[in-house]
Amino acid sequence: MACAQTGSGKTAAFCLPMVFGIMRDDGAKREKHPSSRRTAFPSGLVLSPTRELACQIYEEAKKFAYQTVVKVAVAYGGAPFGQQARTLEKGVDILVATPGRLVDMIERDKVSLRKIRYFTMDEADRMLDMGFEPQIRKIVERMDMPPSGARQTMLFSATFPDDIQRLASDFLSDYIFLAVGRVGSSTDLIAQKVEFVDDRNKRSYLLDLLRSQAKNGCLGSKQALTLVFVETKRGADALENWLSRTGFRATAIHGDKVQMERERALRSFRSGVIPIMVATDVASRGLDIPHVAHVINYDLPKSIDDYVHRIGRTGRAGNSGLATAFFNGKNSSLATALVQLMQEANQQVPSWLSECAEQSFNGGHGPARNRRVSRFGGNDFRRGARSSHRGYSSSSGYRDVHVYGSSGNCYADHPSTGVHGYAAADSYLSASHGYYNAANNNSHADELGGYGTSRGYGTSHGSVVASSWE
Repeated sequence: MACAQTGSGKTAAFCLPMVFGIMRDDGAKREKHPSSRRTAFPSGLVLSPTRELACQIYEEAKKFAYQTVVKVAVAYGGAPFGQQARTLEKGVDILVATPGRLVDMIERDKVSLRKIRYFTMDEADRMLDMGFEPQIRKIVERMDMPPSGARQTMLFSATFPDDIQRLASDFLSDYIFLAVGRVGSSTDLIAQKVEFVDDRNKRSYLLDLLRSQAKNGCLGSKQALTLVFVETKRGADALENWLSRTGFRATAIHGDKVQMERERALRSFRSGVIPIMVATDVASRGLDIPHVAHVINYDLPKSIDDYVHRIGRTGRAGNSGLATAFFNGKNSSLATALVQLMQEANQQVPSWLSECAEQSFNGGHGPARNRRVSRFGGNDFRRGARSSHRGYSSSSGYRDVHVYGSSGNCYADHPSTGVHGYAAADSYLSASHGYYNAANNNSHADELGGYGTSRGYGTSHGSVVASSWE
């Protein structure tokens, strides 16, 4: 279970070892199952929550496997089934897929998981939180995938809240929790600005921002792309149309668009032909789009985790970026976490935002500055479950690796496994992840495997999710 900041190279972290492991195997192990030439038997499987991210991982994996014997294929909804099935019939070692299309292919006997040795879930926290859990359990537990322990399972994300860790641990065996950098935080390469803007003034304020960028030569070229996040699909279409009418080239991407439209919008944005893209959270996770200079949160998300992922579309791979958020009274529940995030990233916090955070967080329980908000899951939840002491029990078999780049950390040596870890002094171990109680998602129903209605459920892990699909 691995966490690292957005834009830090997590795709390479699971693709390269997977390619190497498959190349290392001898020919007999890599030989396809002889019973059917129409069924694909991949050795590696990567699950992704969105089609766009699946396509991106596929393209990156092809680069890592270039001029090797390793074959990579992709399967996702919205694209012709027959074409993807014919590609798989030619042989595949690493399959990148969305859960809905993968289940369909397994049930049609186009794919078998019995030879899987490497299983990865990218953006694992979102997949488990947004309603994929039943499908993932079906794939892992009720299909023909080898059991936990017989395969290597890797879960990657920039955020891993405790309740999601509890769910994820069901798919792992004797696992290591690895945290690199300030987990769940934003890189200080991203300059964050928060402006108080009423809903009725958002369009005029956005127009002023874009005109200022254009005047400074920071808009309209491939080197300066702007990504605008909104809450709803209808709002994305409306804002795209309004921007086009005011003279700005813009496109929109959301879950209600057919796959061809989504791919066309993303392609035109990547190339810089259209320098502004209006998006719902379907574009907030994992997408690596070069030259995104500015991320604008026209509508702030309900969860601080989603905010971290959104602004992570800029300032990637060592580049600098700018993130601007429109804040008003509707977002007061986000104020405290937002202030803490900005402080951790060495950003200047507006005085009015600090006052708002104080008022919203205080609630008669003492000064907000003396308390921390539980979020992100930058630490292994098992540590909090066992003891508040920094040491570990040698009989637990508990292994933990933390690599932190910030100061104020204490060093711990695991006595039974010899694994060394760095445990942050400021660890967020509280289980109150209220941000997930009303998560608003805009993913297409096909990606959710047909879950198009409100779905609320409680699990034995203490996780309560009430996600609404628009």
